[in-house]
Amino acid sequence: RNLSACGGFDVCDDMVTDDIMTPLVVLLKECSTGLDANQPSPKKCRGVNKNYIEDIANEAINLLWNICECNNTALYIFNKEGCLEAVLHYMKKFTTNVDLAISVANCLQAVTEDNPDLLSSFNASAQQILEAVMMSPESTMKHILLRTLIAGTIWNIKDTIPPGSLGSTVNAILKIFSESLAIDAGETIIRMNEAEKNRLKLAVEPETEENMSDTTENCVLSEDDNMEEIPKGKLRGENDVSDLLPSDKWELKEVTALLTAQQTALEIIVNMCCSEDPSDDEWEEVSSSDESDLFMENSYNEGSGLLLSPLCLSDEVNSAFLNNLIPKKILEKTAFPNSVAVDICMHNPSWKPLIKKLNAVQCRALTCLQSILLVSDVDCLGGASALQSLAQHLSQLIFSKTELPTDTEFLEAVTSALRALLQTMASKNISQCMTPEQLLALCEAGIQSSNASVRVNVVSILGISGSVLAKGQDTAETLKMIGKFLLEVAMKESSLVVAGEALDALFDVFADGEEAERAALQIKLLSTLKEFQPVFRMRIRKEGKGQYSTDQLCVLDNVKMNLRRFIAYQETLGRTPT
Repeated sequence: RNLSACGGFDVCDDMVTDDIMTPLVVLLKECSTGLDANQPSPKKCRGVNKNYIEDIANEAINLLWNICECNNTALYIFNKEGCLEAVLHYMKKFTTNVDLAISVANCLQAVTEDNPDLLSSFNASAQQILEAVMMSPESTMKHILLRTLIAGTIWNIKDTIPPGSLGSTVNAILKIFSESLAIDAGETIIRMNEAEKNRLKLAVEPETEENMSDTTENCVLSEDDNMEEIPKGKLRGENDVSDLLPSDKWELKEVTALLTAQQTALEIIVNMCCSEDPSDDEWEEVSSSDESDLFMENSYNEGSGLLLSPLCLSDEVNSAFLNNLIPKKILEKTAFPNSVAVDICMHNPSWKPLIKKLNAVQCRALTCLQSILLVSDVDCLGGASALQSLAQHLSQLIFSKTELPTDTEFLEAVTSALRALLQTMASKNISQCMTPEQLLALCEAGIQSSNASVRVNVVSILGISGSVLAKGQDTAETLKMIGKFLLEVAMKESSLVVAGEALDALFDVFADGEEAERAALQIKLLSTLKEFQPVFRMRIRKEGKGQYSTDQLCVLDNVKMNLRRFIAYQETLGRTPT
C-alpha cells in the first residue's frame, strides 16, 4: 500500500505488470467471505478493538484504490473480475467500521470516474447500499466525509439512476455538500485541539510495562506513534491516509476528515458545473425542503447580494443548488484560513499538515467560484453590484498583505477566478474596481511565477482590463504602461503559450479607440510587432513540435494569423511612426 501511494504511476504500472491484481483480487474476495464467517472476539491493541480481517481488507482496498487510479489495466481487471460486489460488501460495515467504509468510498469514487463499463454492475441492490450510507444520521466528521465520498460516487454513476429519481438524488447530493461546507474548519480545529489537551490532562496513568505486554501482543501499528506528517498523496488532491494516524489522535483524525470532505465536495461541484446540459425530462420531481423559502431568502451573500447558480444544469437543479446555500458557502471558503487555527497547527507537529489542507480547501473554493462564473449569466450572479463586491473580495485576497502572495497553487486559483470575473464584467460593461496600479503590481508579480497558468492568467487579466480602459477618456498613459508590459512578455517569455496570450491581449487592448491609438503611436506598437512577427513564426516552427499539445499549437496558429491581420489593420489606420 505504501509503495503504491508514494511511488506514483510508475510503481503502480510495475505492480500491474508483475500481476499484483491476481493475488489482490483473491484476497479481496477472501476477506469479503470472511466478514460473514463467525469470528472470534476482537483482540485489544492498546485499548482498541482489532478485527484483523477488516484491517486486512482496509489495506487491500487502499492498495486497490491506488492502483486502479493509476493504471487502466487494473481498472479493466476490476470490471472483468466483478470486484464491485466484494467492495460493496465491505461497505455494509459502515455502521461499525467507518474507517473501512471511508477506504471503500474512496476506492468507489476512483473506479466509477469515467468508467462506463462499470455502470451496468450498479443494480438496484448496489444503489440501495449507497443510499443507506447517504442517509445515515451520524454526525461525526468521519461520517460527513463518508457521505461526501458516496455522494461523489453517485454523481459518477448518475446515468444509472432512473430519470424520474435523478432530480431528488442530485438534491440529496447537494444537501450533503452543504452540510460539509457549512462547518467552520478553523473553529473546529480550535475546538478539537482544546478537546485533545483536556483529554490528555485527564488521561489515566500509563499502564505498567508488564500489563502493556499483555495487551499489545500480536499488535501491529500502521504508523509510528510519533508520526508528525500525514504522507502525501499523488493525484486528485491527496489520498486519504488518516486511518494511519495513531489511534490516540482521534481529534486530529476528525479535523482531517472534515477538511478532506470539504475539499472533495468542492472538487465534485466543479465537475457538476462543467457537465453537459441534461435534457429537461431528466430532472423531474426535485424534492423541495420545507425550509426552501427560508433558504432562498438567505441565498444572497450578506452585504453583497451575491447569488450564484451553475446554469449548465436545469432550472430545478439550480434551485436545489441555491436552496442548499452552496454558493454562499463556497464564497466563505475562499477566505484565508482562521489565523488562530493556523497558529495552533504551526506549533503542534502532529497538526502542522492541516495547514496544507486548509490552503487546499481555499484553492478548491476559488476554482469552484471560477467554474460558476464561467457558466452563469449576470442576473443569476446577482447583478453588477454583486460582481463588483466579489471583485473587491478577490482583490483583498491578493492585496491584503504587505507582499503579494507567492504560493503557486493559490496564485493560479485566485487569478483564474479573477480572470473569469473580469471577463464577465467586461462583457456587460460593468465598471471594474481594481486600480491600474494594482493591476500592474499583480501582473509584475504573477509574470515571475514558475507556473505558466499563472502567467497566462495575469496577462489575460491585463488584456481584459486594458480593453475596458481603451474605451474611456484620458487613459493613454495607463495604456502605454500596459502595452509596454505586454510587448515585453510577448518578446521575452520562454513559453510560447504565454507569449501568444500576451499578443492576444495586445490585440484586445489596442483594437479600437482614440486613447489606444495615441498610446500605440507613443510605444511604437506597429513597428515593434512588424519586427517581432518573423521571430514569433520561427519560434512556432522550431519549438512547437514535441513541446506543445495539438490544441496549444492550434491556438498558436490562430495567434500567428491574428498577428498578421492586426498589423495589416494598424497599417490601414496609417499609424506607422515617422
